[in-house]
Amino acid sequence: MKNVHILDHPLIRHKLTFLRDKRTSTKEFRDIMREMSMLMGYEVMRNLPTEQVEIETPMEIMRSDVLAGQGLCIVSILRAGNGLLDGLLQLVPTASVGHIGLYRDPDTLIPVEYYLKFPEDVASRSVIVVDPMLATGHSAVAAIDRVRDMDVTDVKFLCIVASPEGLRVFQDAHPDVPVYTASIDRQLDDHGYILPGIGDAGDRIYGTK
Repeated sequence: MKNVHILDHPLIRHKLTFLRDKRTSTKEFRDIMREMSMLMGYEVMRNLPTEQVEIETPMEIMRSDVLAGQGLCIVSILRAGNGLLDGLLQLVPTASVGHIGLYRDPDTLIPVEYYLKFPEDVASRSVIVVDPMLATGHSAVAAIDRVRDMDVTDVKFLCIVASPEGLRVFQDAHPDVPVYTASIDRQLDDHGYILPGIGDAGDRIYGTK
């Protein structure tokens, strides 16, 4: 698929195995997801703009790179997206954070928005929208729609696992938005869950099931 980047580094594949395993505890699941977000974040942020500043090393004066402009905004799709935030913020502590609350109607599988909070200057930032799963694709599309409503022009989507069905829905709506994932899984089940998947990421992050 065009504009889909599968990040299949051995460390990512290794950690994904433990995310999938139903025996993995809540604490372990949360810790592994943070570690994966850091590993994947390096690639997602590869093209962040930089500029040179003058510094003095213990040996001499030189010019060296720092992140340029207003920087980065990470937009989390609640609630599971928060499981990816900590790792990304460890990489870029100066990033701002936005949240969009969506729940999936159990009958229609269509997302319903219940919360939205973006930084006022989000339009001037590079935005990464995060959610551990791209399942039906509807929540991801709705989140990107809202980000673009704010005149954001530089946006990417990061997830841990994606379904082929969800990727098709996403690309039909936003073919120019890059998707970064650790795995394209086999399919969705009748309830819109990814197979083999990682289960309900929100429940596993927060121990609510």
